Order: sequence, then C-alpha cells, then structure tokens
Amino acid sequence: MRSSSPAITPPDHSIGVRELQVAYATERLRPQRIVDLVLERIAARGQDAVWISRCSDHELHQRAADLDRIRRGRGSAEMPLFGVPCAVKDNIDVAGLATTAACPAFSYRPARNANCVQRLIDAGAIVVGKTNMDQFATGLTGTRSPYGTCQSVLGGGLVAGTGADLISGGSSSGSAVAVAAGLVSFTLGTDTAGSGRVPAAMNGIVGCKPTRGLVSTAGVVPACRSLDCVSIFTADVADAAAVLDVIKGFDPADAWSRSVSGNASYS
Repeated sequence: MRSSSPAITPPDHSIGVRELQVAYATERLRPQRIVDLVLERIAARGQDAVWISRCSDHELHQRAADLDRIRRGRGSAEMPLFGVPCAVKDNIDVAGLATTAACPAFSYRPARNANCVQRLIDAGAIVVGKTNMDQFATGLTGTRSPYGTCQSVLGGGLVAGTGADLISGGSSSGSAVAVAAGLVSFTLGTDTAGSGRVPAAMNGIVGCKPTRGLVSTAGVVPACRSLDCVSIFTADVADAAAVLDVIKGFDPADAWSRSVSGNASYS
C-alpha cells in the first residue's frame, strides 16, 4: 500500500497587498512601521542571497516619511499601492540602484526607472531593492548567480517534514523567495520561458505572467525581446491582480506594447 505524505506548504509570513490597503485606509498602520518590519525580517534571515542590492535604511525611512506627508496633504486615495513594500528583479531598471542582470561586469546605473517600476512608485509602493536571479535570466534553477544561491522556503528545514535544502527555481529566484519568506508584499520578475512561474511554484506562491505586451518591458534587460514579460509574485491571485492593474498599460517606448480595455476580477 502506497503511503501518502502531507502536503508541504510554505510558512505564512506574507504581508498581503490588500491587507495593507485596508490597514492604511483605516489608519491602523503607517508606512514607517512597515519599513521597520521589512528591515527586521531581512536582518533576521541574514545572508540568504535574496538581494543583489538594496536601498539604504535611511532611504526607505525617507520614502515612508514622504508617503506620510502625502497622506496628511492630499490623502492616499489615488495611490492604490500606498505604503506597500516590494522588490524588483535585477534585470529591471530602478533609478539609484545598479542593474546587473546578475553579471557584475555588465552592471550599469540607469538614469530612470523602468516603466513598470515608475508605475509602482507613482502608485505609492516602497521599492526595497533588487533581487537575485539566474545570470541574464537564462536558467530555471536559481543557481546561476555570482551573488549566491537562495533556497526555496520549502527547504532547509523551514517546513516540518522536509529534508535537504531545495533550489528556489529561476530565473527570478530572489523575487520568489522574497515574497514567500514575507520580506515584501510583492515582487516583479520576468518570464520568458518559465522564469516567473517556475520559482513561484517551487516556493508555494503565485507567479503571474501577463499576456505579452500588457506590461511594458521598457527598461528591462532583454532575454528574448519578442517573448519577454514582466511577471508578478504575490501570496495570492487577488493580490497579483491588484498589482497588475497598476503596472499594465500602453507604452510607446516599447515596440511590443499594446492597449487592452477592461478590467479582470479575481478572488
């Protein structure tokens, strides 16, 4: 008789997008507290190879203070991701942080944010830093990075009954682990041939690959320009839909971009 094993699920440390939206709307939470929580969780994990670069603690607290001033001034109703912490795969440009695509020799400092990142910032999100990846987004294991190898949250004894350490999957390895470990509410990755969906599956979270052209890839280091998609990692489908609603939209700077009308509803 074949024995059955209990389903393995990641520990629930998630900071849900919609959960934070409600907390901010009812003024039960301030961005400064979320920044403190994120920094505490990052420090507690230590050298986990999730990050290639991060904004300084000062920069994150300054962003939180700026958002507080916005709320006191004109309010946050027009900022659907107000105070929500996120991270970005390191082949997507974030002004002020180097883009490396996990290759130190390739590193450059972009003058502006990628279109999708700018949309997040305009919506009130707090970008914490850039996440690890298979070099040049070529790989599905998460092990091809000179910045180290981050492990799946389902390995390393983090879940009762699991054995040896498990790979995170790739190429958006750090983006998946950052969400599954509860370090941020959501992350952006890329998905050309599974680079978003594979690490999401290997960490027990949602990996949303939008239809090609729905989200601009301007400011994204290409793997295959005609197939690349910016992907979204969240704890559940509804949170992924909330982020997608913010970052989608036509961008004349992207030759593959297209306009789509209507909104989808997920639960």
